[in-house]
Amino acid sequence: MLNDKILSMRDEIIKSVQSCVQIKSVEGEPVRNMPFGEGVHKSLEYCLQLSENLGFKTINVDNMIGYAEYGSGDEMIAVLGHLDVVPEGDGWTYPPYGAEIHNGKIYGRGTTDDKGPTIGALYALKAIKDLNIPLKRRVRVFFGLNEETGSNCVKHYVEKGEEMPVSGFTPDAEYPIINGEKGIVTCKYKRKLNQDGNVILISINGGIAANVVPDYAEAEIVVPENAAEIVKKLAEESEEIKIQEKENSIVVKSYGISAHGSTPEKGKNAISHLFKFLGKLNFIGDFNDFIEYYNKYIGTELNGERLGIYMEDDISGKMIFNLGTILGNKNEICMEINMRYPVTKSFEDLIDIFKEKMVLGKLEEVYLRHKKSLYVSPDTEFIKKLQKVYEEQFGEKAELISIGGGTYAKAMQNIVAFGPIFKGQPMVEHKPDEYIEIDSLMKNVQVMAAAIKELAN
Repeated sequence: MLNDKILSMRDEIIKSVQSCVQIKSVEGEPVRNMPFGEGVHKSLEYCLQLSENLGFKTINVDNMIGYAEYGSGDEMIAVLGHLDVVPEGDGWTYPPYGAEIHNGKIYGRGTTDDKGPTIGALYALKAIKDLNIPLKRRVRVFFGLNEETGSNCVKHYVEKGEEMPVSGFTPDAEYPIINGEKGIVTCKYKRKLNQDGNVILISINGGIAANVVPDYAEAEIVVPENAAEIVKKLAEESEEIKIQEKENSIVVKSYGISAHGSTPEKGKNAISHLFKFLGKLNFIGDFNDFIEYYNKYIGTELNGERLGIYMEDDISGKMIFNLGTILGNKNEICMEINMRYPVTKSFEDLIDIFKEKMVLGKLEEVYLRHKKSLYVSPDTEFIKKLQKVYEEQFGEKAELISIGGGTYAKAMQNIVAFGPIFKGQPMVEHKPDEYIEIDSLMKNVQVMAAAIKELAN
């Protein structure tokens, strides 16, 4: 009955997902009473209005986060979704905010991460409401606005003393159930440059976010006229490097492969390969020191070995390190780093060593954010309930898994990641041509409806 009701809403669900994806909700500068920028605010307004149209009570918490609520009872369960997205980047076949449908897929930034599943959760709750299925607990579907860059939306909700769920899930990762997530450190460091010599950096730029493996980086440099041919020959020896000659300078272009920062082994870091190449040139002074520092302590490694912060455990595996962005000019250079440590380790196990290495590079901290690791015991009641739902829906054992990715589950207590990506499906979030298969979207709505029903009783 519940599944049939959801299938009857197929066209409405698709249209609502498309409308939400068409709103460019990359975080921007605060504007008036819009703390995360106008685009993100518009996405919140859209979802709150949609929720009201579907018959739900809605609350806007200071334009930082909102939710739709249904039911009664002293306790509340939560579905924690987010509407902000990472920047679109380059390399799209279809418009990143077009929400076009091709071959049974909706294409666009946020279709999988996390607008599609969040809208889907709203319709899962709508099906339960329309069928008058009894629930013992209230249900809130949250519309977060700052998951990709710090989860300050949920922090605000928590700091205000708002109600916490007794259990819930975030459709922000993969199935079956993720009960372990590595701790995440995201930081930005800068260094002043005082350049000397005949080889000079004019500018350097690469990457779109700390938690994305950069697929492109470039450096514009000035070299003596008699050295230009040497630079070109060196570039010919590298499959990652191409050269563009300008009137008075050379642009060194580095090409990599994009991937999520939690799985850097699936990508190729264009910034690291750029510095590997720059190390072959005759820079002197501060920028040369930085190049040597980068290649010695960061390089192309993915687990922090060179920095001395490598660690691992049996539950979640190895430490993960990703240098996501670089930006600089003649006078200064900045870089953003994303690190993920195993669930049984702690922030204190790495931070002193890491900061010591930053000092060695004469790097000054701009910001540093930390999300603790998450681990929920397999014996917890709501974990068992989600396992029951998964096994009924998919006809297979619901294995518990630990990941390097940081999901929204870290932001609110009593939440774990549950969906939306099925076993064997490619990870397309944060990549060009992000999409969600319509059939997968509909199956997700059915699974979430069953999970809400189970957790709310």
